[in-house]
Amino acid sequence: MRTISAVMVLAGSLILAGTSHANAGENSPGVAQVVALDECDPATFNDPGAVGADFCKNIALGASTTFADLFAEAAAGTPDPAWDFEPDTLAIKQGTVVTVADEGGEPHTFTEVKKFGGGFITGLNDGEATIPECTGGFKNIAVARTRILQGSHLDITGLSKGKHLFECCIHPWMRMEVDVK
Repeated sequence: MRTISAVMVLAGSLILAGTSHANAGENSPGVAQVVALDECDPATFNDPGAVGADFCKNIALGASTTFADLFAEAAAGTPDPAWDFEPDTLAIKQGTVVTVADEGGEPHTFTEVKKFGGGFITGLNDGEATIPECTGGFKNIAVARTRILQGSHLDITGLSKGKHLFECCIHPWMRMEVDVK
């Protein structure tokens, strides 16, 4: 009888422990996912005359934007819409973690900016001046900290209430607004 009672007490304790663990999770911050996408063509991006070996790691079927086309389209004011953050806007509660996953083929940044503008590669800026937050490229430690490599993610925490603007300092038409309530 003592053994059965001890087992029941142990089982009850485990159930309660699991319940309190589950309830603790309810107070944890939420997570909102953002996806960075692109359609870089590995054959042209990885050419030594372009960016170089292993830069574009795109495995998506139909990833066909060539290195030359990316620059030509940006210069014409019609940047490739396949380079994008999804969703374009996000409304979240304060305390929510914004996790940005790079599911494209090349690196991106998710840099908070005061105002949208040009990135650090002038050939992709469509005439817009490089904004202060992107100046210096990856030599700027603030920009380097926002870089997301293909297949990885970046977590943004501690956003204050209000509107926050983010853009890729490499591909400046990749823009997103996060509204924290």
